[in-house]
Amino acid sequence: MVGLHGTLSLLVAAAVLAASPPAPAQQYPAKPVRLIVPFAPGGGSDVIGRFMAQRLTAALGQQVFVENRAGAGGVIGVEAGIKSPPDGYTLTLIPSSYTAYPSIYKLKFDPIEDLTPIIQISQGPLLVVVHPSLPVKTTQDLIALARASPGTLNFVSPGQGTTLQLATELFASMAGIKLNHVPYKGTGPALADTIAGHADLYFSGIAAALPHVRSGRLRAIAVTTARRVPAAPEVPTIAESGMPDYEVVVWYGLGGPKGLPRAIVDRINGEVTTALKAREVEEQLQNDGLSPAGGTPEQFLARIKKEIELWRKVVKDAGIKVE
Repeated sequence: MVGLHGTLSLLVAAAVLAASPPAPAQQYPAKPVRLIVPFAPGGGSDVIGRFMAQRLTAALGQQVFVENRAGAGGVIGVEAGIKSPPDGYTLTLIPSSYTAYPSIYKLKFDPIEDLTPIIQISQGPLLVVVHPSLPVKTTQDLIALARASPGTLNFVSPGQGTTLQLATELFASMAGIKLNHVPYKGTGPALADTIAGHADLYFSGIAAALPHVRSGRLRAIAVTTARRVPAAPEVPTIAESGMPDYEVVVWYGLGGPKGLPRAIVDRINGEVTTALKAREVEEQLQNDGLSPAGGTPEQFLARIKKEIELWRKVVKDAGIKVE
């Protein structure tokens, strides 16, 4: 039998356990955390990943290290991340191109059911640039030229099925014009050939193209977001240039595997939210043409679901296939 002293001890122990936070929140993290960036080192996604890893390292008190897992437009790295154990020690940088994966690739995971969304980190536009020799200065000029010479304008992208291609295909569809797609293997070659005049049009990441606009080697005619951006306030939006329903936002977020405990999700969401409010973080993102996003895991999931449907229609209408 358990005596009175033993019974009291058990009751005290039970009360302490009931008052204590769940073990994952209380102990996490107890060791270094891996952040998978599903692209090669040196690109915009890598910069964002290392930027956040540095701040999470300080906030969590454990080293957060970046592991680059490139391949298949980011699919390989994302798959590795969301198939890892749901213990909070493997996080994944989720790019906006993630929402196009279901329409383009035969995935070995469910992009909704197998992901635990944590937070959207950043958001920003694509910068629509042309070679200065092209006789266009506005979105309307571009549309008029394309209509006058159907099928003669070439646009480039970093690869088949990338967000940059899809954003251009959506633009062409909404404008009722025909453009020829020339896919490249990466941002660098696509941008270089646009600068060299071998391509007419490029929907580029703003950080990559803006220095060349400033030097006069490219001409910027629009941004793809609904509002102008601080990094290039003189460049109008496509929406204000006669296509009010057009908007494409490039973003990055954090995700984890299915079953990641809510206590861990809330901890990481809170730390990233705090980091995004810091002035130096906002300034750094703005230097790259981005702005802080933030929000709840549910808001991040809603964006993912909405864009999966958007790109499914674009891929079908444009007949996009990845060989």
